[in-house]
Amino acid sequence: MERKTYTIDAADKSLGRLAAKISILLRGKNQPDFAPNRDSGGVVLIKNIDKIRLTGNKPLNKVYYSHSGFPGGIKEITLKNLFKRDPAEVLKRAVYGMLPTNKLRNQQIKRLKIIK
Repeated sequence: MERKTYTIDAADKSLGRLAAKISILLRGKNQPDFAPNRDSGGVVLIKNIDKIRLTGNKPLNKVYYSHSGFPGGIKEITLKNLFKRDPAEVLKRAVYGMLPTNKLRNQQIKRLKIIK
């Protein structure tokens, strides 16, 4: 199967709306022969990731959590700090959350490429 390549300029686009559009392209829902059990999506290239627009109070209020597995090993980071450190990680987490939780999700997220 031949996969299409989509290039998206992320400058001045809202994070959530951009992530929704990317998840549709990764799943292949824009194609006429879409089937939910088949991985027929394309490759998505994103450029100007550092110019994404974050709306409202989300930069200060949204918190991402991670846990090391050890007692007391929970770590938290705000959206603002994560965006300063790695804007691509913010977009990847948003898109990953919009993909369905099944065996195809890890294959689909690998086709999301960030151009820096």
